Amino acid sequence: MDSTVTPHHTTALLIVNSNSRSGDTADIAEGLALLANNGIRVIEKKTSSAQQTAQHIEAHAQQIQLVILGGGDGTISSAAASLYKHQLPFAILPLGTANDLARSLNIPAHLSGAFQVIVNNHRGRINLGVINNRYFFNVAHIGLGVKVTSELTPQVKKTWGVFSYLKAAFAAFKKSRPFRVTLNVDGKAHYLHSIQIAVGNGRYYGGGNVVDEKSEIDDGTLCLYSLPPSTLWKLLSYAFFLRYGKHHYMQETFTASGQHIEITTRKPKDIIADGELIAKTPAVFSVIPQALEVVRPL
Repeated sequence: MDSTVTPHHTTALLIVNSNSRSGDTADIAEGLALLANNGIRVIEKKTSSAQQTAQHIEAHAQQIQLVILGGGDGTISSAAASLYKHQLPFAILPLGTANDLARSLNIPAHLSGAFQVIVNNHRGRINLGVINNRYFFNVAHIGLGVKVTSELTPQVKKTWGVFSYLKAAFAAFKKSRPFRVTLNVDGKAHYLHSIQIAVGNGRYYGGGNVVDEKSEIDDGTLCLYSLPPSTLWKLLSYAFFLRYGKHHYMQETFTASGQHIEITTRKPKDIIADGELIAKTPAVFSVIPQALEVVRPL
């Protein structure tokens, strides 16, 4: 159930990742003044690591009513465990490269709009994805998507912006290898040959790609697709379908949705979620419906 909460006399913890794409250059003074004028007192903290983000939340959990996260998807994901533990509502200032969670929530890309969303203080509850007891918001990858992330160095992100994902995808494809996988989706087994598996809790990944056209971050369901071994040119011919989550139109591509997914590979394979390496196969994926309250537009 979405709601609007009166923001007056709220104490918010603002955590800005200075390593995010715009974190060290963003001018947030105007936005902070807007919050202050609307009765929101802000405790400002900088972070440069997931551990530091969690420590800030733990240290202030008892004196705040809201956490504002300034950074990209990795910054927000690093706060998930602490937010869930303390059931703290959160808001987003999109300062990263992809900002896919902000996109899933329709939060404006420009800071003035994002600050106005916080002042308007409309709230809704969203799902939290779980992989082997680690939390994620957006999409987890095995295979090609992992290689893409390894190609996304901080320098590439800063230089290429959203186009860095396209550059990384070309480089990653040359290094990717097919693998055999066993999937169990809500008790039903599937045996596949794959170059890329994605499991989505949210809707967007990789700078605006859609994991499934039906996927929403508040639907209580995980969406999965698996790409069969293919040539680069064939994948490029499917670019439209890949971009807009229409994978079921692609020949031999496997799609499924459910609340409990088990993935097994012959050798352990890395799993990247929200841009961070967080697990290896074998892996159990699940979803916690309505897990967290977030400030989002109406």
